[in-house]
Amino acid sequence: MANTRPFRFGVMAARARSSAEWTETANKAEDLGYSALLMPDHFGDQLAPIAALATAAAVTKTLRVGALVFANDFRHPAYLAKEMATLDLLSDGRLEVGMGAGWMTTDYEQTGMAHDRAGIRIDRMIEGITVLQGLWGEEAFSHDGDHYTISEMKGLPKPLQAGGPPIIIGGGGKRVLSTAARMADIVGVNPNVGEGVVGPEAVKSMSADATEEKLGWVRDAAGDRFDDIEISILKFVTIVTDDREAAAEKVGGGMGMDAATILASPHTLVGSVHQIVEELIEQRERWQGSYVTVQSDAIDSFAPVVAALAGT
Repeated sequence: MANTRPFRFGVMAARARSSAEWTETANKAEDLGYSALLMPDHFGDQLAPIAALATAAAVTKTLRVGALVFANDFRHPAYLAKEMATLDLLSDGRLEVGMGAGWMTTDYEQTGMAHDRAGIRIDRMIEGITVLQGLWGEEAFSHDGDHYTISEMKGLPKPLQAGGPPIIIGGGGKRVLSTAARMADIVGVNPNVGEGVVGPEAVKSMSADATEEKLGWVRDAAGDRFDDIEISILKFVTIVTDDREAAAEKVGGGMGMDAATILASPHTLVGSVHQIVEELIEQRERWQGSYVTVQSDAIDSFAPVVAALAGT
């Protein structure tokens, strides 16, 4: 396939009981060849992402850091632009900025923030990304939109990466993925969490057929820029085992899916190192998924796959 991107790998981490534990996670990710340490953005049991990402960047030298993804509703984009420019500068340009519209119902219920309908939240996210990119530019930036007003703001400091850190937009619905195809450097193809929870609809949208449809939306919306986009696929379950079928049956039982569907899903990896290597190569051929992120519980067991494929 033309313009096939080399593999790179991320690890998704959220919690630590101490500074030493968080530092160990970041150092291990770097030492094992992972490209990036990534974090979610919720109000539940996790570290606050900006402070945690800054710490991870400070104790590493090559590891990239980023969010999968910042919820636009949680921070004014002018504030986030300044925080991210500072983090990009102080990390020597190792930042990736993931943006989303906000989706988890409990985040809104527990904080009292208005949980507007999806269309409004997506509109606000699009406008927020426009503000981020404008403030990361060289000139003073102004914006008069439906949700944000910026007046001749210089946006200092400027990020180290020219034009700003790469933008990741992840989603599982047609409008968000189409927006990602037009605006993002990295498109995260995710389950559809429009219900506000990881429920039956989200699980159903993890299938291979659903992913095929999502990539079709991305291709259609991206047009000529599709080859310039990096496709990211987050793995929710990664089990390295020599008993692939038994493990898939166990995972499927907990998710309400049969083993065959689990094994075919791009959001799960079950099998030996060799089987997983072959599966990822096939997924890249089919869906261009070259940026692969696993959960932190698999950081050690998945490391041989990283060693085999990173950069190839």
